[in-house]
Amino acid sequence: MSGHISRRQVIKSLAVAGAAIALPAASYSRVLGANDRLRVGSVGTGGKGWSDLNGVAASPAVEVTALCDIDSSEPHLGRAAEKYSNAKTYTDWRKLLDNANAVDGVIVSTPDFMHAPVSLAAMQLGKHVFCQKPLTHTVFESRQMKEAAKRNKVVTQMGNQIQSHTAYRTAVALVHADKIGKVKEVHSWQAGTPSWPRNIERPAGEDPVPKTVAWNLWQGVAPRRPYKSDIYHPFNWRGWQDYGTGQLGDFGCHILDPVFKSLELTAPLQLTAEAPPLKAETWTESATVRYIFPGTQYTAGDTIHVTWYDAVGVRPPAEVTAHLPKSYSLPNAGSVLIGEKGTLVIPHVAMPKFFPNGADTEAAIEEVLSVDHYVQWADAARGEAETTSAFDYSGPLTETVLLGTVGIRFPGQTLKWNAQEMKIPNFSAAEPWLTKSYAAGWEPTWV
Repeated sequence: MSGHISRRQVIKSLAVAGAAIALPAASYSRVLGANDRLRVGSVGTGGKGWSDLNGVAASPAVEVTALCDIDSSEPHLGRAAEKYSNAKTYTDWRKLLDNANAVDGVIVSTPDFMHAPVSLAAMQLGKHVFCQKPLTHTVFESRQMKEAAKRNKVVTQMGNQIQSHTAYRTAVALVHADKIGKVKEVHSWQAGTPSWPRNIERPAGEDPVPKTVAWNLWQGVAPRRPYKSDIYHPFNWRGWQDYGTGQLGDFGCHILDPVFKSLELTAPLQLTAEAPPLKAETWTESATVRYIFPGTQYTAGDTIHVTWYDAVGVRPPAEVTAHLPKSYSLPNAGSVLIGEKGTLVIPHVAMPKFFPNGADTEAAIEEVLSVDHYVQWADAARGEAETTSAFDYSGPLTETVLLGTVGIRFPGQTLKWNAQEMKIPNFSAAEPWLTKSYAAGWEPTWV
């Protein structure tokens, strides 16, 4: 098919067809040869978006052709436009995708609540997608991302880049090599102090919107609210339920990743959360989520219990640390895997430590080299590699993490999970929280 086909034309076509089918992604994408450069557009160029953009652009096979951010100031679109001066700039990501023939792949580094709307639209145009973690804002969106990537046959990668670090790769290799034996239980935690607001009410009033900020575009699919300086944009959105996913959503796709990867976990069977009552619009200061998963070839039983803790200064309880030498102090964040042959500690972004049963010191381990998470995606989009956090993996991981955020809304209530039907059969009151409503005119086009 020749000519320029816009995102809006795609949506119009879907509407005419009753949204029952999607036009083939191949209609909007080009097949890349070994000598072709991957033309990349970046949506969200400030904060993490800046490092994502530079990480992908580090590949000599990448050409940055489009940049988009709702904030034109220097820390956001400004410095990106200066560094990649040949790229066309946009304030509205929809207009970037209207010129879809100018890009082969899209980096999505927006706040959580806009990950799926942008990524789905890009994939429906046949564009490869690198999307920051957590992959989505809701469980339903995660399933949609997985299905959209499969249907449109695009190369995807979630931005849990620590997965490719030598520390996490080494931890996964230790479990797969049976060094710690079959795993009996897992405990994961994040004990840091978030820098974003939590457990507060919405501040009253409104402030003047900076001239550099397109506030309505920033709100995207979310309910409309007045602008307040330094409350939402550029970073504090993480603490607000309409925009972010709290501490579990922020860190779960990192810290639980080597647990999922090493044990080859699938969807949980059930979960139970403990947390203080939620404020109307912000996330809590602490939570514990107890998951039960089906057992795998790397677990000791038919099921495996994985417990998540987040609170300032939190650590797993004494019955967990009893498996470790008394002289060892757990890190601020990470996971403990208790195996039949010993205990593996996977610190967050530090080398794992293996303590054989009865040993007072850690055992020597063989390190696995890092790979470049960003370049891996760029290479895979050109047919020269495979991604390790494609949406068929990172989608289910994110579903599990975000099921925990649903559980936090119902403390003490066990939620049984039917993954195939996306149902909570024993407590249907929780099911509306698997998805959400969208601002009028901003509804995504689903698979």
